[in-house]
Amino acid sequence: MRYMMTYDFMDTLRITNQWAGASAQAFASYPIWGAMPNPAFKVMAAWGEVTERSFARMVAKPDWGIDSIVMEDGRDHLVSVETVLERPFGDLIHFNVQGRPAMPRRVMLIAPMSGHYATLLRSTVHSLLPDADVWITDWHNARDIPVSMGKFDIEDYTRYLVDFMLELGPDLNVIAVCQPAPLALAATALLAEEAPKAQPRTLTLIGGPIDPDAARTDVTDFGRRVTMGQLEQSIIQRVGFKYAGVGRMVYPGLLQLASFMSMNAEMHSKAFSEQIMRVAKGQAGDHDKHNRFYDEYLAVMDMTAEFYLSTVERVFKRREIAQNQFVVDGKAVDIGKITSVAVKIVEGERDDISAPGQCLAALPLLTGLSEDKKASHVEPGAGHYGIFAGKSWRNNIRPLVLDFIDANRPRRRRKSA
Repeated sequence: MRYMMTYDFMDTLRITNQWAGASAQAFASYPIWGAMPNPAFKVMAAWGEVTERSFARMVAKPDWGIDSIVMEDGRDHLVSVETVLERPFGDLIHFNVQGRPAMPRRVMLIAPMSGHYATLLRSTVHSLLPDADVWITDWHNARDIPVSMGKFDIEDYTRYLVDFMLELGPDLNVIAVCQPAPLALAATALLAEEAPKAQPRTLTLIGGPIDPDAARTDVTDFGRRVTMGQLEQSIIQRVGFKYAGVGRMVYPGLLQLASFMSMNAEMHSKAFSEQIMRVAKGQAGDHDKHNRFYDEYLAVMDMTAEFYLSTVERVFKRREIAQNQFVVDGKAVDIGKITSVAVKIVEGERDDISAPGQCLAALPLLTGLSEDKKASHVEPGAGHYGIFAGKSWRNNIRPLVLDFIDANRPRRRRKSA
């Protein structure tokens, strides 16, 4: 009961702040204040608008917002989001671009389950759609999943990835972003042993913690300092009464968000102060740069307790992937079994979450893969976000990934005369 009370208390604080923002905006917007012009009322209304919007976004799942794309024919093609495979803890969805022929590049993006929704990769999806047929893993908010659906840990996550790859077939190019990189590597190794013909053609791992000890960051230092007992006692909570997952043990998204914000508190404080002044001056817009970023950044989801705890213990503390000792359903996963999947590593020079070297550690584990099927790239000056969604991704990394996919496409044999 203690865990549930804490969860509901956090939600109560969020709702109270949302209400305070809405109330301040309404109060400061009364016409009567026009009779006594004072900039304080405009600032108060602006504070209320920014505050209400911010706290409301924390429990809302963002829309994909990809309605159409422009193809080489110069025409807008409508895009619809379709569910290909539906599972309790996550779906495989497809972005169907209407009116275009089949694309030779077929890409499955593996979105991280680290506190944000898959829409965090919206710009990544949008940038790939003109050149590829795109699928993505759409993980569900644990607070909305009834306890009767059972557990979901990193072994279950890995099995989901295997099922998704089996569904899409062997002519597939998988791109795993951040957190799922080690589990995507493990899922590919499972396929190599259980269904070799179903393996993807290429696997691109972007900024993921294959070996967290390869380069120290605040994230890895935290993983070393804290014990599993401390983690369970301090951050695990039980979903409150108002959600379908009532009683489920989770790592709450609101707690994760507080951790994210505290890492760059000064930067976020400045961003919100400047936005309040822009709103007060009438210079802000519903879809301006600030709102586009924070509407996504503030939208957080709960993770199941067993997924979060097993990730910390097995990936970060025991380094099971890094030492090629990962086990799924009692079966040892041998990364050396991968012999035909071309693997590319992408890292950012200034990545402070998965520092350069952590993801590169995957290549030495691929003992059964020839060197000509291994590739790596470190993007100069790029941080964590930039290597999959920023300017570095658009201008440099995306073209490199597409070239890597094309370079490993089977060549058609010429017909003999």
